[in-house]
Amino acid sequence: MIDQWIQIGAVALAVGIPVIYWLRYRRKSNRARAALESAVESGLTEPVSLHPKIDPNSCISTGACVEACPEKLILGIVDNRAQLVSPSKCIGHGACQNACPTDAISLVFGTESRGVDIPHVKETFETNVPGIYIAGELGGMGLIRNAVTQGREAVEYIARSISGNGASDYDLVIVGAGPAGLAATLEARKRGLKYLTVEQEGSIGGTVLHYPRQKLVMTQPMVIPMYGPYKRREISKEELVELWQDVVTKSEIEVRCSEKVEAIERTNGHFTIKTTGGKCTAKKVLLAIGRRGTPRKLGVKGEHATKVAYKLLEPEQYAGTHVLVVGGGDSAVEAALSLGEQEGTTVTLSYRKDRFSRIKDGNRERLERAMASGWVRVILESSVIEIHTDEVLLQTTEGERTIPNDSVFVMIGGELPTAFLEKVGIRMERKYGER
Repeated sequence: MIDQWIQIGAVALAVGIPVIYWLRYRRKSNRARAALESAVESGLTEPVSLHPKIDPNSCISTGACVEACPEKLILGIVDNRAQLVSPSKCIGHGACQNACPTDAISLVFGTESRGVDIPHVKETFETNVPGIYIAGELGGMGLIRNAVTQGREAVEYIARSISGNGASDYDLVIVGAGPAGLAATLEARKRGLKYLTVEQEGSIGGTVLHYPRQKLVMTQPMVIPMYGPYKRREISKEELVELWQDVVTKSEIEVRCSEKVEAIERTNGHFTIKTTGGKCTAKKVLLAIGRRGTPRKLGVKGEHATKVAYKLLEPEQYAGTHVLVVGGGDSAVEAALSLGEQEGTTVTLSYRKDRFSRIKDGNRERLERAMASGWVRVILESSVIEIHTDEVLLQTTEGERTIPNDSVFVMIGGELPTAFLEKVGIRMERKYGER
């Protein structure tokens, strides 16, 4: 009798475990399919940055890539194959590529229908101009951890290639003091290189300096040279800037802020770097600057008025005023939400398309609540025609419309510093779903 029960139990386990596994697999697959269908329906099918490309012939559907993604439900198993089910949410962690047991995943820029301009960079981070390197956001790596890693690794390659021949003021000049530039500076000091780091902004931090106050920044655990591990996954703008300042103080590195690089020329075996603070020479140059470059303009009458701005730092000072925010990305939405929280402020968000296709889910939900409560008024399929002293003229689907206005924030992205890069001699490449 006991043996019979043991046999029944063994059969139950043999049958039950696969059934449970199958049910769990099916549930996850259904969730992934629903996410993919929602992305297609909402028009959210274009990744905004570095993202995985999956070879269907190599994928064996282990789900390891799905589990490895820190953002969750970016990848999913659909029709027994891994797919990018929420493309617009992918921010290029790259954990999926490392987790794939069959090397079926490669990380690429752009898609077959949308090209992305990226500077030509080798695996060593050196550009087509020998001696000039690129790391961080300019090379497509906007994620903080990835930028830190690139900055450190770039200097490792640079240190190996520097020879003692030739008299230069510096071994290395680092342009930019965001995550990549600061990591590069730390690594340069650690390796005993004679370096100079310059930053055109008045403070260190890079792109994060342009974020609204208290904006949350997503990151991943990382190791900062000469500082140690940093394990938080979410941090506010202010906390991140404070972290970088703490890193600079404790490591005793130097950064010359409010100094912009105007020209880089190759002369007599080294580089001559001209900045707003003077000239110097260096054996190597590392560009760790952002992709935004100069803010993109509207090209309309009145745009040069003092009431027009391209970043929001202190939303409190606009309390009780009429504000127009132009743009449809996360920066524009977050600015509109921050302004909408100020007492007595009337906020209008103008976007040229018929939907917000590239914003985070959290921002989408917050915007919907703000619209429902009247904090923010959204006018889709609209564009600015003219900006006047106390009003703005918009073109809408219903014709021209005038709204009262005290301030305008234009947040429609920035122009790549292409002219500067071309002057230096760096070649740009347009990527269509390739690395």
